[in-house]
This record gives sequence, C-alpha cells and structure tokens, in this order.
Amino acid sequence: MNTLLLEPTDVLFFRDGRPMEGALAGHGAGWPLPNVISAAFHAALHRSGLGDQAHSHRRGARGQYAPDAPRDRKFGSLVTAGPFPVQLTDGKPPGEWFFPRPQDLQDDTLQPGAVPTTRVNRSQSSLPQPLQYAVGNLGAPTKENRAKAWLSKAAYEKYLGGKGGAAGQAACDDGDFSDVEHNIGIAIDPETGTTGQGAAEGKIYSAHFLRLKPGWRLGVCAGAKDKDYPQNDRDLVRGLLNGEGRQIIVGGQQRVCTAVRVDTETLPLPRGLSAGFHERDGKSLLKWVLLSPAVWPAISADSARGIKAHPGGWLPNWIEPQTGEVLLTSGTGARKAQRTGVPQGKPIVARLVAAIVPKPIVVTGWALPNETDRPVGGAKSTHFAVPAGAVYYFEAGSSEAAVALANALNWHGPTPGIEIKNRRSTLLGEKGFGLGVCGTWNFYGEALKP
Repeated sequence: MNTLLLEPTDVLFFRDGRPMEGALAGHGAGWPLPNVISAAFHAALHRSGLGDQAHSHRRGARGQYAPDAPRDRKFGSLVTAGPFPVQLTDGKPPGEWFFPRPQDLQDDTLQPGAVPTTRVNRSQSSLPQPLQYAVGNLGAPTKENRAKAWLSKAAYEKYLGGKGGAAGQAACDDGDFSDVEHNIGIAIDPETGTTGQGAAEGKIYSAHFLRLKPGWRLGVCAGAKDKDYPQNDRDLVRGLLNGEGRQIIVGGQQRVCTAVRVDTETLPLPRGLSAGFHERDGKSLLKWVLLSPAVWPAISADSARGIKAHPGGWLPNWIEPQTGEVLLTSGTGARKAQRTGVPQGKPIVARLVAAIVPKPIVVTGWALPNETDRPVGGAKSTHFAVPAGAVYYFEAGSSEAAVALANALNWHGPTPGIEIKNRRSTLLGEKGFGLGVCGTWNFYGEALKP
C-alpha cells in the first residue's frame, strides 16, 4: 500500500445524514469517515482515464451474480485506510501521525484508567451476554475528562505495551489541528439549478466547514493492485499519482485536496503486540482497540447455508453471542478454505470477557442511479458503527492462543507492517473500517500495582 498525505486547498465539507435547513447546519465540519476517503479515490481513478487499463468485473459479491452479468465495474481492488491527522515535522513529510484515543484512557497519562474487575457479581448485574466482567474506573469521581482525543503513533505503541507515562505533547484535540468555519448559503432549486425559484424560493441554509491548520495534513493509506494494469507494480493508486501531487475531490461541494505519495518503509500505523501478554490463572490477557470504526450487522439464521443468527451491533460477528468464544481461526477460514481448496485454520481458544464501547456513529451515503441494481438512486443503507477507540478484552487459553489471536486481530497480522492484513469489520472493510491493534491488560487491583 501507499502512504499518502492530503493537503486541502481550502475548507472541507463532510456532510452526514442530518438535515441542513434553517438553523440546522448539518455537522459538515466533522472528521471524515473512512468511506468518504475511499469514495474520493474511487472517483479520482474514474476521472484519471486509467479505466481502459484496469480489470473489469461484475457487480456484487463473489459467486452471487448471474453468469451473464455484464462486466461493467472498475477498480474493485481499491483498499484504503484513514484519514488520520498528520503533523509535518519541520514542515516535511511523513510527519507525526495521530490516532483516536483508546476509551480506557481517562486522564493525561498513557496508563489505563478503566480496567475489568472481578468485584461485580455477574449474576446480579446488567452486563449483556457474553460479557463476564464489568469495567471499573481507577480514578476519583469527576465530571472532567483530561484525556485528549488523539494520540501519536509512538504514544499509542507505548500505551499498548503497558508502559504508561505522561501523554504530554504526544496527545492533541481536534482544536489543535483544525478550526470550524460557519457560512450561510442560498438554497438551489434541484429542478432548475437556480436560486429563488421553485422549492428553493426564499430559502437559505447554514453550514459548518473544516479548515486544517498550517502544517497539518490528512494521512491516508491506499492501494489498488490490478491484474490487468501493467505499470507501477500493478498499483493503480501509484499510477494515479504518477510520482507527483494530484488534485482530487474530497467530501462535498467539490472541495479539493492535493494528494502526494510519501516513501515509508512500513505503513505509519501503530503496531500492536504479538506476544508478551499478561497472564493470570493460566490465561493470557489480551485487549483489542479499534483504530477505525467497525460495522457488525445483525445476521438472520439460514439453516440451509449453516448460518446462525447473530445480534451484531456492538458485538463483533466473529464472537459467539452466548459464550463469547472467538470464532476466528489461526489460518484460512472455513468458507475460504472450501472455496480455494486450502487447509482450514485451527480454532483459537479465547473468549471475549469485557468491553468499553462508546455510543455508535451513523454511517450513511447517497448512491447515483445505475441500470443493474439501483435504477432510481437515492440514500444508501444506514449503519450504526462502533467508533474508533472502543476496547475489547479477551482471555486466551494459553500464550500460544494469545499469539494466534493477536495475529488474527492486529491490522498487520504477523507481518512487519508493510500491508494491511486484517480488517475485522463485517461490512466496509475494504474502505478502512475494522482496523485494530492488540495490547495487554490487567484486572482491577493488579492494575493498581506499580
């Protein structure tokens, strides 16, 4: 994958699904979700003229299309991650990358302030299945939260290793790298494309825009390996940039960013632990923290296909909803093994025992008409996503099982971090959802010890 930095030429606008009428501004200055960046690069590839050299494929999931379905789709190999705030070092790339704060950090240190506890009787609590332990706060009661919203890569890796220490300059808030600007506009009639007529007569709207401060960029990882593209190591994203900066449209209102490729030995995302997890009563204690949102939909049972019902929502679809057992394997999954003819991976002996999950964020969008499955166009399905920073706590049956689980959950898997191996979101994984890293944890009491 390629490491990219996006520099806005002006303010940016990222509208969500909320209305923009009268005093409602639509929250257009929020930090963009991963699907926005994916859509920007997908559109840029279509505008680039590279489609003539790219592979054409059918619309729909693998094996779920008619044999005579037309090959009218392009750039299906595009995968992205980000964006993340990046502060240039002395005005030069690749800079310092920042990531959403883990939700177990409660103050201005890198020591978790919220940890699982055995002091709550599971049978007398309101914990949802399959959780076994409540999460307790180590600090004194307060309404103030001194923890900042973003951590640098170095601080994040220090936190994952349980080393603690002060966050200091390695943490920042949204206001440290961006400002919100407010503008008033005149509504446009969709039928005539003019103002002051039809449904838009006499209407105005207010909008919020995001402006990055000097020295800050949007950091993105992107790649599109195409088997029919003969140049640039078969990477369409590298061909798109062609060794130079390129302007691409990002977000709404045709706002433009200049995208440049930066040479890095590994992807500038924090690396999770792969070994060295704390142990208690013969079990290894591993936690998984989301770097990007994840979408786990509710699944209906289908006995003919061997699919069991799953509630989804805050609970990953790869967790058994009653027992908390991890359904991932230490190698190729059952369906992929059957499809490709390779041996199936072994089960990972581990279970989910606790979690810190903030309130969900809404993921939605708008689709243009097409002749295949959306002749009219309109709003896409709305999903509730678990936000970045959510923490999931696991007990593994052995140190070997903990290593296998870490390799299955870390975005880089067992590799040194030159490509994204695991995206543990059931939906939108190719758009950068479901990236996470592993760390270690201790129970309340053990966590208080120096």
